[in-house]
Amino acid sequence: MGTEIRVFVGSRLDAAASSPDLAAIEIQAQLVDFDRRLSRFRPDSELSLLNGDPREEVPASNLLRMALKAGVWAAERSDGLVDPTLLAQLEAAGYARSFEGQRSAPLAEALKSAPPRRPANSNPDAPWRSFEVVDGTGAIRRPQGLLFDTGGIGKGLAADLVAQRLGAYARYAVDLGGDVRVGGMEPESEPVEIEVRHPLSGESAERFRVERGAVATSGLDARLWSRPDGSHGHHLIDPSTGEPAWTGLICASARAPTAIEADALAKFALLSGEDGARAVLAEHGGLMVRDDGSVESVAARGGLRLNPAAITEDC
Repeated sequence: MGTEIRVFVGSRLDAAASSPDLAAIEIQAQLVDFDRRLSRFRPDSELSLLNGDPREEVPASNLLRMALKAGVWAAERSDGLVDPTLLAQLEAAGYARSFEGQRSAPLAEALKSAPPRRPANSNPDAPWRSFEVVDGTGAIRRPQGLLFDTGGIGKGLAADLVAQRLGAYARYAVDLGGDVRVGGMEPESEPVEIEVRHPLSGESAERFRVERGAVATSGLDARLWSRPDGSHGHHLIDPSTGEPAWTGLICASARAPTAIEADALAKFALLSGEDGARAVLAEHGGLMVRDDGSVESVAARGGLRLNPAAITEDC
């Protein structure tokens, strides 16, 4: 997935379950398979084959259908800002190859040359609404040429699927490049502490204590590159322009019951700009970091709310 992945498995509560060491190995195999099937950087992945298929209706595995549902749900949840149809724009901006093993451009330098800040806006045509999942026949329908990108929602889906497999253990934590899902019985009395790194200083910006649920962080520093014209690009695209979004925020972290929702909310907040981010993050709590490096924590209005993105199927 082009990122560091960490999985921690506690003691098993069910004698029939795999040992924690074996469970971790099984999860590693699951995540390798997930990447093999859904990576846009693999020409033979299910995702790449879907995007290259000229048919309007294409047979699709349960995993690919789940990923597309999650992407469309994130678009609906974010009023179209977290748009899964921006693959062509993302590649045109300079993100056509994996960033694995590459160093990002300096964020402070990119901020100096960035265009005037403004919140992103959704595409009024909302092409993502044209996707249709046909579970009865195991297929996906979309207009010819409409591309799908799992993006960060794919990481959230993977983290939630792993969490589903670890219900027989006392505690667990799954970290997929900043999409963190924790659970089990023990965290209720001993919460997991999740640290958010400041994108400019590298120091701790916040520490969340989480009994169960997810925290996801979206920022400009992890995938940031120089473009031929001297400007900088990053992976968070403004759907209304097709260009990287410069909203006045460089990082947003969101809490939520699932990693899918946390990832969607973190991106929704960052793309919304400072004022919009407060409203987005207030549902479950989170934080934002402005261009000047200042950090603002946003308290949750109430408890965590379950949502339609909860994973209930095996892949």
